[in-house]
Amino acid sequence: MRKVIYLDNAATTKVDKDVLKAMLPYFTEKYGNASSLHSEGQKAKKAMEDSRMVIAESINAKPEEITFTSGGTESDNLAIKGLALAYPEKRHIITSEIEHPAVLETCEEMQKQGYKVSYIGVDKEGIINPNDIEKAIQHDTLVVSVMHVNNEVGAIQPIENIAALCRKHNVFFHTDAVQSLSKLEIDVKKQNIDLLSASAHKINGPKGVGFLYVRNGIKIKPIINGGGHEFGKRSGTENVAGIVGMAKAVELANAVKNQKSIKKIRDALLNNILRIKGARLNGSREKRIYNNINVSFDGIEGESLLMLLDKAGIAVSTGSACSSQKLEPSHVLKAIGLSDMESHGSIRITLSNENTQDEMSCTLNNIKHSVERLREISGSIKI
Repeated sequence: MRKVIYLDNAATTKVDKDVLKAMLPYFTEKYGNASSLHSEGQKAKKAMEDSRMVIAESINAKPEEITFTSGGTESDNLAIKGLALAYPEKRHIITSEIEHPAVLETCEEMQKQGYKVSYIGVDKEGIINPNDIEKAIQHDTLVVSVMHVNNEVGAIQPIENIAALCRKHNVFFHTDAVQSLSKLEIDVKKQNIDLLSASAHKINGPKGVGFLYVRNGIKIKPIINGGGHEFGKRSGTENVAGIVGMAKAVELANAVKNQKSIKKIRDALLNNILRIKGARLNGSREKRIYNNINVSFDGIEGESLLMLLDKAGIAVSTGSACSSQKLEPSHVLKAIGLSDMESHGSIRITLSNENTQDEMSCTLNNIKHSVERLREISGSIKI
């Protein structure tokens, strides 16, 4: 069987072998319900609370500020809807035009319930101006929700500056940190973060588990009712194996080491791709997460390029995994000024610490060949 060159790590990552090893006992040996009072249940409870401590320490939070969920989407929903239920007098929400659908569609749902939502634009590099956030704040603004790193173009947002403005105006600040957890430094106290969403499967952990950080003192009402698990914020029997795996993934992460090595091969690949005629980088070169490339090719359909690369054993994306099945052009690429045609000509490449320079050379050769082939078929730009 041929080896696949996997370059879609913003969509999901391979579970680390040590993460899997840490999880296995909680499927077959220590499988008690963490809510049970007997010794088997208490073993599971201890593993869960130890994991909560590891995760909390990684972002400079307190264990009781971590609520386990099924992943980033649920955490985003709980953050926004949970605040709205807890503070019904606040009827205004601020977010950006380039958020993940988990935030954008939640805000659209809130609009149907009578909430006002301000959608803040970005510049051509995909970066939000904090002053635009401050100008949008009203007397009844509940929360500002801005992602730390954009999942499509990798733009790193100035969340510390935005959060400081929110604190100044007594408005809650929430960030979706699904793409930045364990990659960039996160210190919820230093950065004035009130709520933060994260997911395990983006950091070599398992799918189906994540968490929401909620700063002590902030009220949040549950959107799932039941047995009152997770300090009354999120009912449902806890996914102990998944939680243990997420904590192990956080524990194993070495952001500094990974950033340096991944960025080196990312930059080499990007520089060579941009030598292809009609290639264009989408988003910022400097304010970009170190493992992300998003490029467009004139005269090329991104989906056609993806399929040719897939036949060659190279996995890339044409957008975010959660919306890549849709035919509409990327809302993120449109927000930074690309036309529908330019948006449809884009691919996203996201690396991991397992990718090698040899893989990048193979990828580059296949991109060049595929772009040339597609342009010959369409009769467009000649290389």
